Amino acid sequence: MRPHPARLPLVLLGLVLVLAACAPRQVAAPDTGLPASGPYAAIEDGGHTVPAVPVAQIPDRYERQVVEAPEGAAPGTILIETGSRFLYLIGDDGTARRYGIACGRPGFGWTGTAIVARKARWPVWTPPAPMLRRQPELARWAGGFPPGPDNPLGARALYLSWPSGRDTGYRIHGTPEWNSIGSAASSGCIRMLNQDVIDLYDRVDVGTRVVVR
Repeated sequence: MRPHPARLPLVLLGLVLVLAACAPRQVAAPDTGLPASGPYAAIEDGGHTVPAVPVAQIPDRYERQVVEAPEGAAPGTILIETGSRFLYLIGDDGTARRYGIACGRPGFGWTGTAIVARKARWPVWTPPAPMLRRQPELARWAGGFPPGPDNPLGARALYLSWPSGRDTGYRIHGTPEWNSIGSAASSGCIRMLNQDVIDLYDRVDVGTRVVVR
């Protein structure tokens, strides 16, 4: 039986609400000047709110984009260029998804080949022993910093091991410090905007090769 014309708007409204519940929900921030839509808007994810990124304050080159793959990069590989502060996920069609990053500050940078050993959504951050010696004020987090938007690992983490299987101690992870993107600011880990690391996480499998140069 065809719905009565007067009931049609309610039927369509119900359908819209059902479909909306199936997707990550963007959260508008009209009073802050932050994006209310687009790839860097605030989103609800896993019971947490990922804040919007003020992209107007980040150089355009560090926004996520599809570019020509760097010469010689193998498809399926993550290539990290610490000098230019870019991470590339190499496609099989001659293109790559490029993301802006922050990398290790002087004395903490590294290069080489690693493997994505495991992945985690909303990870717990535990400061390593060398960091606790340098920054004893972090001792209160020795048992682990709980997941959430203020966690230093952000919304996702990719844990890297050397090809031998030994943990490198380095991660590719999100960060609440969006203003560090494009700089050498970390203790060796590769930081990404939370919205970008979520995008990367969904495209990368455990075992993916990571080349840092």
